[in-house]
Amino acid sequence: MDAVKLKDDRTVRIREFRIEDKEKLFEMYESLSDEAVRWALPPYTRERIERGWLSNLQNLIAMVALYNDKIVGHTQIYKFPHSRRKGTSDLVIYLHQDFHNVGLGTAMLTKLIELAKKEGLHRIGLHVTADNKPAIHLYKKLGFKIEGVMKDSYFGEDGRYHDEFVMGLILK
Repeated sequence: MDAVKLKDDRTVRIREFRIEDKEKLFEMYESLSDEAVRWALPPYTRERIERGWLSNLQNLIAMVALYNDKIVGHTQIYKFPHSRRKGTSDLVIYLHQDFHNVGLGTAMLTKLIELAKKEGLHRIGLHVTADNKPAIHLYKKLGFKIEGVMKDSYFGEDGRYHDEFVMGLILK
Protein backbone atom coordinates (compact mmCIF):
# COMPACT_ATOMS: atom_id res chain seq x y z
CA MET A 1 0.00 0.00 0.00
CA ASP A 2 1.32 3.40 -0.95
CA ALA A 3 0.53 6.66 0.83
CA VAL A 4 0.20 9.53 -1.63
CA LYS A 5 0.05 13.19 -0.69
CA LEU A 6 -2.34 15.10 -2.95
CA LYS A 7 -2.06 18.70 -4.16
CA ASP A 8 -4.48 19.82 -1.43
CA ASP A 9 -2.32 18.18 1.31
CA ARG A 10 -4.69 15.27 1.95
CA THR A 11 -3.04 11.86 2.02
CA VAL A 12 -4.69 8.83 0.46
CA ARG A 13 -3.64 5.20 0.48
CA ILE A 14 -3.56 3.44 -2.89
CA ARG A 15 -3.56 -0.33 -3.08
CA GLU A 16 -4.86 -3.26 -5.05
CA PHE A 17 -8.58 -3.96 -4.72
CA ARG A 18 -9.58 -6.82 -2.41
CA ILE A 19 -12.94 -8.57 -2.50
CA GLU A 20 -13.54 -7.49 1.10
CA ASP A 21 -13.55 -3.89 -0.24
CA LYS A 22 -16.76 -4.46 -2.16
CA GLU A 23 -19.17 -2.78 0.32
CA LYS A 24 -16.97 0.32 0.41
CA LEU A 25 -16.82 0.26 -3.39
CA PHE A 26 -20.62 0.18 -3.59
CA GLU A 27 -20.72 3.12 -1.17
CA MET A 28 -18.38 5.16 -3.34
CA TYR A 29 -20.42 4.56 -6.49
CA GLU A 30 -23.67 5.36 -4.66
CA SER A 31 -22.17 8.68 -3.53
CA LEU A 32 -20.92 9.87 -6.93
CA SER A 33 -22.48 13.12 -8.10
CA ASP A 34 -24.12 13.56 -11.49
CA GLU A 35 -21.10 15.65 -12.50
CA ALA A 36 -18.66 12.88 -11.49
CA VAL A 37 -20.38 10.44 -13.88
CA ARG A 38 -21.38 12.98 -16.52
CA TRP A 39 -19.25 11.32 -19.21
CA ALA A 40 -19.55 7.77 -17.88
CA LEU A 41 -22.17 5.06 -18.31
CA PRO A 42 -24.32 5.15 -15.16
CA PRO A 43 -26.17 3.80 -13.27
CA TYR A 44 -23.61 1.99 -11.17
CA THR A 45 -25.87 -0.33 -9.24
CA ARG A 46 -24.74 -3.06 -6.88
CA GLU A 47 -25.90 -5.68 -9.40
CA ARG A 48 -24.04 -4.08 -12.30
CA ILE A 49 -20.80 -3.76 -10.31
CA GLU A 50 -21.00 -7.35 -9.05
CA ARG A 51 -21.96 -8.85 -12.41
CA GLY A 52 -19.69 -6.73 -14.58
CA TRP A 53 -16.61 -6.35 -12.41
CA LEU A 54 -16.54 -8.42 -9.24
CA SER A 55 -17.56 -11.66 -10.95
CA ASN A 56 -14.56 -11.30 -13.25
CA LEU A 57 -11.67 -10.57 -10.88
CA GLN A 58 -9.36 -13.10 -12.56
CA ASN A 59 -9.27 -10.81 -15.62
CA LEU A 60 -8.82 -7.54 -13.71
CA ILE A 61 -6.00 -5.50 -12.31
CA ALA A 62 -7.94 -3.26 -9.94
CA MET A 63 -6.89 -0.57 -7.47
CA VAL A 64 -8.63 1.61 -4.94
CA ALA A 65 -7.74 4.83 -3.15
CA LEU A 66 -8.77 5.16 0.49
CA TYR A 67 -9.25 8.29 2.54
CA ASN A 68 -10.55 8.09 6.12
CA ASP A 69 -11.27 4.40 5.49
CA LYS A 70 -13.58 5.19 2.55
CA ILE A 71 -12.91 4.37 -1.08
CA VAL A 72 -12.58 7.64 -3.01
CA GLY A 73 -11.08 6.28 -6.22
CA HIS A 74 -11.33 3.09 -8.25
CA THR A 75 -9.45 2.14 -11.38
CA GLN A 76 -9.08 -1.10 -13.22
CA ILE A 77 -7.75 -2.74 -16.30
CA TYR A 78 -9.76 -5.54 -17.88
CA LYS A 79 -7.37 -8.06 -19.44
CA PHE A 80 -8.97 -9.59 -22.51
CA PRO A 81 -8.93 -13.38 -22.07
CA HIS A 82 -9.25 -14.37 -25.75
CA SER A 83 -5.98 -15.53 -27.31
CA ARG A 84 -6.38 -13.05 -30.21
CA ARG A 85 -6.45 -10.22 -27.70
CA LYS A 86 -3.45 -11.52 -25.72
CA GLY A 87 -1.74 -8.81 -23.70
CA THR A 88 -4.37 -6.16 -24.44
CA SER A 89 -6.72 -4.51 -22.01
CA ASP A 90 -9.27 -1.76 -21.39
CA LEU A 91 -9.03 0.85 -18.66
CA VAL A 92 -11.64 2.61 -16.51
CA ILE A 93 -11.16 5.10 -13.68
CA TYR A 94 -13.63 6.78 -11.36
CA LEU A 95 -12.86 9.37 -8.71
CA HIS A 96 -15.18 10.70 -6.07
CA GLN A 97 -16.06 14.31 -6.91
CA ASP A 98 -14.28 15.55 -3.77
CA PHE A 99 -11.02 14.20 -5.23
CA HIS A 100 -11.04 15.69 -8.72
CA ASN A 101 -8.11 17.85 -9.86
CA VAL A 102 -5.86 17.09 -6.90
CA GLY A 103 -3.52 14.52 -8.48
CA LEU A 104 -5.35 11.35 -7.44
CA GLY A 105 -6.04 10.21 -11.02
CA THR A 106 -2.38 10.63 -11.96
CA ALA A 107 -1.20 8.74 -8.88
CA MET A 108 -3.64 5.88 -9.36
CA LEU A 109 -3.03 5.43 -13.08
CA THR A 110 0.75 5.62 -12.65
CA LYS A 111 0.59 2.72 -10.20
CA LEU A 112 -1.88 0.79 -12.37
CA ILE A 113 0.37 1.14 -15.42
CA GLU A 114 3.31 -0.15 -13.33
CA LEU A 115 1.27 -3.22 -12.39
CA ALA A 116 0.23 -3.77 -16.01
CA LYS A 117 3.89 -3.71 -17.07
CA LYS A 118 4.80 -6.20 -14.32
CA GLU A 119 2.06 -8.52 -15.59
CA GLY A 120 3.52 -8.29 -19.08
CA LEU A 121 0.62 -6.50 -20.75
CA HIS A 122 1.31 -5.08 -24.18
CA ARG A 123 -1.44 -2.45 -24.59
CA ILE A 124 -3.94 -0.52 -22.50
CA GLY A 125 -6.88 0.97 -24.36
CA LEU A 126 -9.77 3.18 -23.34
CA HIS A 127 -12.71 5.16 -24.68
CA VAL A 128 -13.30 8.71 -23.52
CA THR A 129 -15.90 11.26 -24.53
CA ALA A 130 -14.21 13.98 -26.56
CA ASP A 131 -15.77 16.62 -24.29
CA ASN A 132 -14.15 15.17 -21.15
CA LYS A 133 -11.13 17.47 -21.32
CA PRO A 134 -9.72 16.75 -17.82
CA ALA A 135 -9.65 13.00 -18.49
CA ILE A 136 -8.07 13.44 -21.92
CA HIS A 137 -5.39 15.68 -20.38
CA LEU A 138 -4.65 13.02 -17.74
CA TYR A 139 -4.41 10.22 -20.29
CA LYS A 140 -2.14 12.21 -22.61
CA LYS A 141 0.10 13.18 -19.67
CA LEU A 142 0.61 9.47 -18.99
CA GLY A 143 1.48 8.69 -22.60
CA PHE A 144 -1.85 7.61 -24.09
CA LYS A 145 -2.38 8.59 -27.73
CA ILE A 146 -5.61 9.29 -29.56
CA GLU A 147 -5.96 6.44 -32.04
CA GLY A 148 -9.33 7.26 -33.53
CA VAL A 149 -12.66 9.01 -33.21
CA MET A 150 -16.05 7.36 -32.89
CA LYS A 151 -18.44 9.97 -34.27
CA ASP A 152 -21.66 10.60 -32.34
CA SER A 153 -21.25 7.43 -30.27
CA TYR A 154 -22.20 8.80 -26.84
CA PHE A 155 -25.68 10.15 -26.11
CA GLY A 156 -25.28 12.73 -23.35
CA GLU A 157 -27.59 13.93 -20.64
CA ASP A 158 -27.89 17.11 -22.70
CA GLY A 159 -29.86 15.18 -25.34
CA ARG A 160 -27.05 15.44 -27.91
CA TYR A 161 -24.63 12.96 -29.41
CA HIS A 162 -20.94 13.37 -28.61
CA ASP A 163 -17.81 11.95 -30.18
CA GLU A 164 -15.62 9.48 -28.31
CA PHE A 165 -11.87 9.13 -28.63
CA VAL A 166 -10.27 5.72 -28.71
CA MET A 167 -6.96 6.07 -26.90
CA GLY A 168 -4.17 3.62 -26.29
CA LEU A 169 -0.85 3.15 -24.57
CA ILE A 170 1.66 0.59 -25.83
CA LEU A 171 3.65 -0.70 -22.86
CA LYS A 172 6.44 -2.56 -24.61
